[in-house]
Amino acid sequence: MLIDFHSHIFPDRIAAGALKSLSDSIVRYQGERYPHYTDGTLNGILKSMEDNGVDMSVILPIATKPTQTGTINAFAKGIRNEKVVSFGSLHPEQDDWETVLENLAEEGFRGIKLHPEYQSFFVDSKRSIEILKKAEKLGLYTVLHAGYDYGMPPPVHCQPDRLKNVLTEVSGKYIIAAHLGAFVNWDEVEKHLVGTPVNFDTAFISKFISPEQCKRIIRNHGADKILFGSDSPWQEPKTEHKFLLGLGLEKDEEDKIFYKNALKILK
Repeated sequence: MLIDFHSHIFPDRIAAGALKSLSDSIVRYQGERYPHYTDGTLNGILKSMEDNGVDMSVILPIATKPTQTGTINAFAKGIRNEKVVSFGSLHPEQDDWETVLENLAEEGFRGIKLHPEYQSFFVDSKRSIEILKKAEKLGLYTVLHAGYDYGMPPPVHCQPDRLKNVLTEVSGKYIIAAHLGAFVNWDEVEKHLVGTPVNFDTAFISKFISPEQCKRIIRNHGADKILFGSDSPWQEPKTEHKFLLGLGLEKDEEDKIFYKNALKILK
């Protein structure tokens, strides 16, 4: 079984425009256009799942403005089925964030996605910590984009040392730091986050991290805190899956990463 815990789609009417806008941002800051492997729609990811051997995908929407939260969460609720599960979202600047979290918990959501780069907040800010504490109290997981983002300028808002600061206020058990703790900042992940209660996903790492460092992080952190993710449509799940299979992990470790840990979270 394979569960992709980090994927993205958009409503059909805006999918093409959203992908173009995100691609344009990458061009702006990297000087090259990065490919996308689906059309960004629900049907697109279902086709990708079939092609890549994925049994279930977790969708991670992002409210880039406070006014988007209601529409995004309604969309997230409406697409849920036996193959697709969606987290919700909120914007840290909205005044009713506590109510949003309470409503998401009541509606059966298992968590939210926050993106400190797109939403322009530092992960160890007062409001961020308040949100993470409330989410944990409600039993909601928070997936955080962690580390650098190819389509955004500095500063980086969720570096490993800042995320470690958060752990003085929350346990970290309900936090999932995307991109193996912090994209392209894995030396700092090993210094500050490995061995903490924070969970990591493996989205979009295979082309940027050495197999040796990846295996070391997984082993030292514990496979029971690692979730398979691709970052679809920006990467094909089979690429990340093949990379992880090549690390030489034990079968029990692979099973935890590829589906068992996700099933515990998703219930």
